[in-house]
Amino acid sequence: MKRILVCLFILSLAFASARAQDDATQQQINKLNGQIQDLLDAQSVQAKRLDALEKELSDLRDKPSASGTAAADQGDLQKLAEQVQELAKKQKADQELILKEIEKLGKVGGSSAGHRSTPTVTTNPPAGGKQSGYEYSIQRNDTVNIVAKAYRDQGIKVTADQILKANPGLDPKNLKVGQKIFIPAPAQ
Repeated sequence: MKRILVCLFILSLAFASARAQDDATQQQINKLNGQIQDLLDAQSVQAKRLDALEKELSDLRDKPSASGTAAADQGDLQKLAEQVQELAKKQKADQELILKEIEKLGKVGGSSAGHRSTPTVTTNPPAGGKQSGYEYSIQRNDTVNIVAKAYRDQGIKVTADQILKANPGLDPKNLKVGQKIFIPAPAQ
């Protein structure tokens, strides 16, 4: 009888340990998702800047050149060409970094990725708050990363770090169901 009880006790400890590892893995996946989103946003900004520089370069090439301004135009074109090349290198580096992050996500595993439910985003602004944003009530199985992802999925660009900064004293490892936190609105 004692052996059976000891075996059951050891089995329950092993199950609790596996559950904790699943939670840690999910938090790591959510953090990586947030970082990938930030990288994709940065890449988008660089792509827009690259397009603007290419348009400016095209406009300069189309501009009729007078004999006295030919040297200045050539210098401008050279500067623009260097800027375009620099941006292209940065964009390629960002793409490689994004691919590495996606590979990491694939290696971390998808075994525990589907067992959580996505929290519902609330759009209630905080009462009397000086900063614009949203009030959110913590739900079962929520983490700061899951909440940040849920808001990003709704088109509100916010990171887990921004949520933690907006809620001083918030312990991300000890969130309680029903606890109210402040979600800052993205800067305009």
